[in-house]
Amino acid sequence: MTLSTIAVSASTGVMNSLLGKLTTLMGDEYRKLKGVQNKVMSLLEEFSSMNALLVKLAGMDELDVQAKVWRDQVRDMSYDIEDCIDDFMHDLEVKGATTGFLKKSVERLKKLKVRHQIANKIKGIEARVLEVHARRLRYNLDEYNPTSNIVHIDPRALAIFADADGLMGIDTPRDELVELLMDQGQELKVASIVGFGGLGKTTLANEVCRKIEGQFTCHAFVSVSLKPDLPRLLQNLLFKLTRQQSSESSSLDDVITDIREYLLNERYFIIIDDLWDTSAWDIIKCAFPENNHGSRVLTTTRIYSVAAACCSRSRGCVYTMKALKDNDSRRLFFSRIFGSEDSCPTELEDISIDILKKCGGIPLAVISISSLLADQPKPKFEYVRKSLGFMFDGNPTLDQMRQILELSFRNLPNHLKTCLLYLGMYPEDDKIYRADLLRQWIAEGFICAIPGLDAEDVAISYFNDLINRSVIQPVYTDPSGEVLSCRVHDIMLDVIRSKIKEDNFICVLNDPEVMLGMHRNIRRASLQCSDKECTVTSAMVNGSLSKVRSVYVFGGFSCQSLMLLKYVRVLHLDISRNDVLDLTGISQLFLLRYLKVVGGWRLELPSQNGNLPQLETLELRNFASKLPSDIASLPRLLHLMVHGDTVFPDGIGSLRHVRTVEVFDLAKNSVENIKGLGEMSSLRDFEFQWSGKDLVEGARRMDVLRSSLERISGSLMTLGMCYGGLFLDGWSTFSSPPIHLREMWMLGCVFSTIPNWFGQLRDLQTLYFSVRGPGLKDDGVAILAGLPSLVYLGLDAVEPVEERVHIPGSDMAFRALKMFDFWCYDNALLTLTFEAGAMPMLKKLYLSLKQSGCESGGSAECPVDGVEHLPAGLREVELRIRGEREEAVTSWLKIAFEEHHPSADLKIQ
Repeated sequence: MTLSTIAVSASTGVMNSLLGKLTTLMGDEYRKLKGVQNKVMSLLEEFSSMNALLVKLAGMDELDVQAKVWRDQVRDMSYDIEDCIDDFMHDLEVKGATTGFLKKSVERLKKLKVRHQIANKIKGIEARVLEVHARRLRYNLDEYNPTSNIVHIDPRALAIFADADGLMGIDTPRDELVELLMDQGQELKVASIVGFGGLGKTTLANEVCRKIEGQFTCHAFVSVSLKPDLPRLLQNLLFKLTRQQSSESSSLDDVITDIREYLLNERYFIIIDDLWDTSAWDIIKCAFPENNHGSRVLTTTRIYSVAAACCSRSRGCVYTMKALKDNDSRRLFFSRIFGSEDSCPTELEDISIDILKKCGGIPLAVISISSLLADQPKPKFEYVRKSLGFMFDGNPTLDQMRQILELSFRNLPNHLKTCLLYLGMYPEDDKIYRADLLRQWIAEGFICAIPGLDAEDVAISYFNDLINRSVIQPVYTDPSGEVLSCRVHDIMLDVIRSKIKEDNFICVLNDPEVMLGMHRNIRRASLQCSDKECTVTSAMVNGSLSKVRSVYVFGGFSCQSLMLLKYVRVLHLDISRNDVLDLTGISQLFLLRYLKVVGGWRLELPSQNGNLPQLETLELRNFASKLPSDIASLPRLLHLMVHGDTVFPDGIGSLRHVRTVEVFDLAKNSVENIKGLGEMSSLRDFEFQWSGKDLVEGARRMDVLRSSLERISGSLMTLGMCYGGLFLDGWSTFSSPPIHLREMWMLGCVFSTIPNWFGQLRDLQTLYFSVRGPGLKDDGVAILAGLPSLVYLGLDAVEPVEERVHIPGSDMAFRALKMFDFWCYDNALLTLTFEAGAMPMLKKLYLSLKQSGCESGGSAECPVDGVEHLPAGLREVELRIRGEREEAVTSWLKIAFEEHHPSADLKIQ
């Protein structure tokens, strides 16, 4: 059975979970409830039939009023019935009648009146089902047919990421804008990009930054959006500049002052993306001092008057975006469908040109439509041409762009529609982490089990498919090509927001007080309080929020009654106050599966949380919290992520189902808990640190950790040390190496040599570590060169090497490596030679070296030799040379790279 045929049952975001609950009630555990299972079986069959019809309706372009009424009634009824079943099952658990159910006597069942309770509940359910069934027959919905000849796209199980290196034709506007910015003037200069939504303003700004950032001492990028939280935005800007978190209690004036003080003596380049009005700019610009160091600010906006206001002191600095030229549109369109412009089949040429004309040269339209048509037969092209013909004829307006994206949405497989709609929980321009989405989708029941595949693997395929279809945009892609964070274009977010409002899927609230007047039940609530504090009151909990399943809070927050939301499954608090957040009541949320809290709060957690049998994800990133003492007893906990200062309670070895532990401090946690890690047989991702000062004790604990990891090496896929300061002499051997590792980074810890067991890590894609200089002999480098999957290598040398370090050039050496970062500490004097054919796939090279002397006319004693042997595909080079002849060496290497790799982007630090 394929992924598409099974996963479609999650199309509405409701039925999948309900059908699972009904199936559970059919199991052996509840067989003692005679007379109940027959009725449950009848309900299961009826809801399965309803689900099939819902899937059919979801694939239609338009529904009439009767079909919409029936669909909405089924959806709301499904939510309510699942809540009813959850209440019943929880009551049994509280009364001690679940896991030992068959061992309990019939008399006790009678005594608890279980039969009577569930019989009454089922009687009420049956009445609602009969009403819906009668309406289905009355409307003849089983014979309901689509109003258009839509051709469904078969979903791909594990989509391949689309190549999104950049827009066609961006070189010319990028170079024009760089010339506009980079004159010889030393006064602060502000330029602005203005243009229609979807023209690629943000992409152009990023390309400009990539081109010129090396000419500035610091740079940063922040997005503003339509309703900005300016204190939060400027705090984010300060963090990006300084890498230090400001006090959450700081006023707006304080944050502006801190930014100005930091930038006062810097040559800075700041991008302010997506400005909507001048009032926001009037505040933001106060953070940028006129320091006469040649600093630059670049803004983007859709509104010309805003662009002009930004550049009022810099005449002629408004850059107006233009649509793509015809040849660039063609290259972008055909490359995303067929791989190249020349690969378009003859029978599709005329249709494709017609479709392309209707996109008006707007990159977002071209990308969206071409992604929709990728690998599709001719009927799909004809359908899209006809649909676009109904909308407009070229030069789309904002509303027509929205219709283009609605066409992309309608043609998504049903299971992807549900997952995409869930992104409506996030604020505009928010960076959304893939790991969060996967776990939230799973917690909501959107991911169907596939034989032979883990639920998280299925969720990754959904995410990849959304990226591949260009309905969400990648933000950060790791060296191995996996997209780890994404963003939703604001026009697509408009489409999502209209759909979630229509379906009562999510309620987005900027002012939670409006909930008091709502009569319908809110199933998912996103409280986005940018300029004031959100307060969840008891009236809301007992009213419109009484049946909420997911709660997101972004911004200020005051919690009075949140812990009374008994049906909540996902609780995500991204908050901005410096105060105490009382979460002692979470133990009452018996359906809670996902809890994430980030922000400036100090947390109070319950001393015990054994009443959270469903909890799968617990993430408390920014706090040193005292975890509940019985955390090891949570039966379904999979991901445990906490601040590095957190002390884990004893007995963590009992968490044999846990897959993720971050961050575990070897200094603050007991040796017994370090040993207990060896019992966690499902552990896949492990991040740890050493915050102690006793290096001898640190080395001893690292040896204990190594022994523990040897016992679970078969499950480990990611191993990282985020903070250290230790020599890892004891790690030179590993009796059972973690051969399935894909990522390993060991920050701040030093290996004496490159261990032989590294050579067994055949799946390793990312590696970063430090080594004593003598460990970089040819045999050590050969171990790294032989890793067949290695894409990124970061290497720190901490001691000098007398002989040159040679990067071999054989066919099998570094055959997959795309990024090489090589850093030498001040006392690590060494020289590096790239042999002919070295690193044949290399795209990015970063070298930070201490030179040992070099005459300007030759390379015999230069720290880098063999630049001409690096591959022609090298795109980026960053150099940082230190030493007595720093300028001469830097100049010689600059000339060498410009001669042999003229197309590479060269940056000198």
